[in-house]
Amino acid sequence: MPGVKGFVIAGFIGRLPMAMLGIGTVLLVSAVTGSYATAGGVSAMGSLMFAAAAPVTGRLTDRFGQSRVLVPLALLHGVALSSLLLSAHLRAPDAALYLAGMATGATAPALGPMVRARWSHVLKDKDPGKLHTAFSFESVVDETIFISGPALVSALAATVNVYAGLIAAIAFTLAGALTLASFRGTEPPVVRETGKRHGTPIAIPGVALLTVVFLGVGSVFGSIDLITVGFAEEQGHRGAAGFMLALIASGSAISGLWYGSRAWRIPLHTRFVRTLTLFALGLIPVTLMEQVQPMLVALFVAGLSISPTLITGFSLVQRLVPAGPLTEGMAWLSTAIGFGVALGSWAGGWLTDAYGAHNAYAFSFGCALLAAVVGMAGSALVRVDETGELPHGQSGRS
Repeated sequence: MPGVKGFVIAGFIGRLPMAMLGIGTVLLVSAVTGSYATAGGVSAMGSLMFAAAAPVTGRLTDRFGQSRVLVPLALLHGVALSSLLLSAHLRAPDAALYLAGMATGATAPALGPMVRARWSHVLKDKDPGKLHTAFSFESVVDETIFISGPALVSALAATVNVYAGLIAAIAFTLAGALTLASFRGTEPPVVRETGKRHGTPIAIPGVALLTVVFLGVGSVFGSIDLITVGFAEEQGHRGAAGFMLALIASGSAISGLWYGSRAWRIPLHTRFVRTLTLFALGLIPVTLMEQVQPMLVALFVAGLSISPTLITGFSLVQRLVPAGPLTEGMAWLSTAIGFGVALGSWAGGWLTDAYGAHNAYAFSFGCALLAAVVGMAGSALVRVDETGELPHGQSGRS
């Protein structure tokens, strides 16, 4: 469709840093301070600030438009990340590193919800199946980013210097965000207030349920990443950790292509419950493996249900939330995942130290099981109209 290629490419470039900032910060701060605790703390605070700021950015975007928000936000992010680099270079006190890390996270543009909002806008009068395919494609893009981003920043840190990865992240953010802002033809229009003002999308029961569910899903992501690194080290194959994590993302990308290519007749809320159930069941083999080789297969299988779960969740938000605050609605899921990742990373690290990585995987399974139970119990809250219209009882005004 006209204009789609531009915002897809710009969105991909601008989102690469979301998979680069965390590990890039750890590599930089640990190198200059000699402390992984400080490095992990700075990275975690950045992630938490990004998660907290995403709904605010989404609301501003819905109110003023993507271009008016993206330009100043991208520039502020460039300044904040530059201050982190400068603080590290000058060996500033840890407090300065923490403040710079928090500013970096708070100003990072949440381009994923913005790109999905553009898809919703350009496909609003099309076959609803096209939006399903578009959201599936975006999920595959996310997985591609999480495969390539860490590898890129690690390679730059190893072959150039520890600053190079984050400098590249600044360049990608500015290039992607500013280019996306320049594509005005596909930008969702600001829906002006004409009647009763809609509150925040989190007040919609279905969105609130999805946020709780995705908090659990994010906890799985955060914990399984850290535990897998610990598992590889315990088995004497520390270098295999990156490949093991890439297998999870690869399984998710492959299933996203398959899931998005099919025309589904099963209702969205039913698919959501089923994908959550598969998400939990897929982690059972991971909790049973004690050697690296069979764990490779188990992790790939566990990844197969990730994209379908994310795709269905974002599709439900698109149906539950009116056009006006849609970007904020999408951002709430990103926020839930972000807080879950922070929680899962902390819990996974503590459990790995206390009980070993093999036993710590039980936490990841427990989070997935809890997410599935909550999703199943509240499935009635996410029943939506399958025709592509707004849910019953909602008007198009905002």
